[in-house]
Amino acid sequence: MSKQAFDSDVLVIGGGPAGSAAAAFLARAGRGVVLLERDRFPRFHIGESLLASTNDVLRAIGADEAVRRAGFTQKWGATFMPADGSIERYLDFGAAPGVAAPQTWQVPRAAFDDLLLRHAAASGADLREGHRAIDVAFDADGVTATVRASDDAPAAYSLRARVVIDASGRGALLGRKFDLRVEEPRLANVAVFAHYSGVPRPAGRRAGDIRIVARDDLGWFWLIPISPALMSVGVVLPRAAFRAFAALDHEEVLARAIAETPVVAGLLAAARREWPVRVERDFSFGSRAYAGDRWLLAGDAGSFLDPVFSTGVAIALESGLEAAQAVEEGIARGDLSARSFRRFSRRQRQRYLSFRRFVIGFYTPEFRDLFFDEDPPERMYRALATVFAGYWRPSIVTRVWVALFLALARLQKRIGFVPRREAAQREPGSVYSKT
Repeated sequence: MSKQAFDSDVLVIGGGPAGSAAAAFLARAGRGVVLLERDRFPRFHIGESLLASTNDVLRAIGADEAVRRAGFTQKWGATFMPADGSIERYLDFGAAPGVAAPQTWQVPRAAFDDLLLRHAAASGADLREGHRAIDVAFDADGVTATVRASDDAPAAYSLRARVVIDASGRGALLGRKFDLRVEEPRLANVAVFAHYSGVPRPAGRRAGDIRIVARDDLGWFWLIPISPALMSVGVVLPRAAFRAFAALDHEEVLARAIAETPVVAGLLAAARREWPVRVERDFSFGSRAYAGDRWLLAGDAGSFLDPVFSTGVAIALESGLEAAQAVEEGIARGDLSARSFRRFSRRQRQRYLSFRRFVIGFYTPEFRDLFFDEDPPERMYRALATVFAGYWRPSIVTRVWVALFLALARLQKRIGFVPRREAAQREPGSVYSKT
């Protein structure tokens, strides 16, 4: 089919962070882009805490100034605590090796996603909100998408492009078409969350940081200050731990989990819930492939990990940018085959597996016991801060310290350690003691 027969060079399906990043980059590079988004923005979406690595993507797509002007809550790091609040493990992105721009943001996703979508349109992408891709067909010369303008539209229409980037989120149009999704049974978790006002915050620069509170049942709480007034508060429970809450409705689950977690109960003692309680389940998965002939997956359409280290938006933005870069290079070479996208695919898998190590580890007692050590090696935790800032391929020295931490956690599991908290409960005066 000739060049004139194409409606655009690139079809991007999905206007979330991954799709908007891809569309903005390609449009700014001079490529014709149609960006389909089935909803009309702004729309609700869980997830508000960004990593420092997202600054690199925002700069690459020209959206960094717009985000800076938006007035989102500044974030400089993360604080991790056990349920009793006896230890605060603060990871400061500013002290992390290799993190050039440590300050990032806490963002209400409705506002943040809308900003990125409008930026993609302003960059030159043909944005079509309320348009849903139903199917995509491939041939030797291009791709043809079947699109419906709305759920009640009388007829669908076709769009023709050279290549498609699927950023359709967990609905994963191409993931379902090609049966690509790989479930994560070890991360079959349940998240229950709402927004609260009146939650106290640390003073100074740390006022905007996320706080993660580890529960004794291997679940955990997040507390994210998404605005001067509101705190996003949620609990994530492994499936085994959730069984103890199974008979409760969603509001009761969150209330009971708060009451059972001393440091969270203290922080929310005078707080007021401002939003309905929401629930999400079994949200972690990988993919058998991230690209093929004339197609690439970006963001949640490819994979998603448990939110304990706030990797969702970072992975979405980075994979969207990298998909766009791979497409731009492929068009320039005249090669949009799976072989042309091998580097992109390898990088997506490596990033997923790199973060997955820490997510899986956080749901084990030996990882947490080591992580909450009262006198940790400073360089080790600075190295961890680099990874938790989003830089999953840091310097060799940083990688060595990270590898040492993971090796020590594995060693504790192998030798059948007794968790420090359990061992100390017999000791009068211990921070873990029940007496």
